[in-house]
Amino acid sequence: MQIRFGLDIKRRLTAVQRRAAGAVGGRIAAGRMVVERHALASAGTDMRRSGGRILCYHSLAQPRVWGVNDLTPNRFRQQLESALDAGYRFVPASEIVRTGGGPLDLSVTFDDGARSVLTEAAPILAALDIPFSLFVVSEWSEHGHKDSVLNWDEVSRVAELGGEIGNHSSTHPDFARLDKQQSLDEIGGAQVLIERRTGIRTSTFAIPLGKSTNWNPAADDAARELGYGVVYAQSEEMRPADTVPRSFVTRYDSPRVFDALLRGRYDAWEEWVAPVAR
Repeated sequence: MQIRFGLDIKRRLTAVQRRAAGAVGGRIAAGRMVVERHALASAGTDMRRSGGRILCYHSLAQPRVWGVNDLTPNRFRQQLESALDAGYRFVPASEIVRTGGGPLDLSVTFDDGARSVLTEAAPILAALDIPFSLFVVSEWSEHGHKDSVLNWDEVSRVAELGGEIGNHSSTHPDFARLDKQQSLDEIGGAQVLIERRTGIRTSTFAIPLGKSTNWNPAADDAARELGYGVVYAQSEEMRPADTVPRSFVTRYDSPRVFDALLRGRYDAWEEWVAPVAR
């Protein structure tokens, strides 16, 4: 009995230590992200481009869930209005994928299916007549993940408002750790469930986590076999091969940083992420 009690305590302590290490790692990653983005805003090089730019957002006013990925509604509106004032025009992401777009073309996309895409972002986008895309994690919408994601009725409502619905996997895994069959299950399972619940047959896929280290050839083969000719990443020059680039927007992007993002000063940069404690 004493041995079992000791093992239980040890397991609990280990779990606490892992969570603590993860929290510390997250703060370090966030701190480094702030420093790097502000440094590049000041000292980075503007990148000339002939095509459009696709912006990658996550949530608004939900910081406890999405952390560095969460913006205030005011900051989000400010970014869109500043881009319009600078002469940019917003087009569907599918248009940039299809045509390449022009250097003043921008698109808005959201990963994860946060509820605030409907409650906070959609009204702002509608007021500015800006199209957008949403990539859904099917099991999160199915089970009300953390009570902060869109349920299926709300996903359908987003589609009715003009949002293009895409696939963001079943459970949001790191695909670099999956073999082909696991990738087929993740992507195909989400494809089937999204269509069953909403009637929408998705044709685009966004890589969870989205960086060059979160994708592998087996996952890419699986996505293509399932009919996804368009696979979005979450970086520009550092993205996996044969994926569509997007520019990652963070809660730390002040007007100066956002202007630097539009100028391409982060195109050759990929955000640093602390390793997860195990």
